Amino acid sequence: MTRATIRLTVNGRVHDVAAAPDTALLYVLRNDLELNGPKYGCGLGECGTCTVLIDGAAARACVIPIGGCAGREIVTLEGLGTRASPDPVQDAFIREQAAQCGYCLNGMIMTTKALLMQNPHPTETEVLEALRYNLCRCGAHVEIIRAAMRAAGHLVEARD
Repeated sequence: MTRATIRLTVNGRVHDVAAAPDTALLYVLRNDLELNGPKYGCGLGECGTCTVLIDGAAARACVIPIGGCAGREIVTLEGLGTRASPDPVQDAFIREQAAQCGYCLNGMIMTTKALLMQNPHPTETEVLEALRYNLCRCGAHVEIIRAAMRAAGHLVEARD
């Protein structure tokens, strides 16, 4: 397919990207825009490591062509918060130490953020349902669920 200039809005900034419209969003984010929050995992949209928000909904960037992203708001992990002022979801994952290798974190955090934007006070069952298609091979599931529940305001006690 021939290249075109496609205007993308990512993390509040407008970018004109020269690429074929069927190029996966993930490749543009990582290779052209140097945003490394979304990871390449399976390339099939099944593992969740590439999750971004598109117009507030969780989306798998490895299977979404950029041609369909023009005029939409894309948010990556880098667009949520900063090191000095993390997003509440990022902060909850930090507080709960919800990582081992960290490869799945992008998808877990972005999916949790999308859930909380849609439903600010989900039940644990709703959190489990939202995260069920995000794979973690390290076994940090307990901490990840605690982090999502903390971000939802269900878990506020101090941990030592």
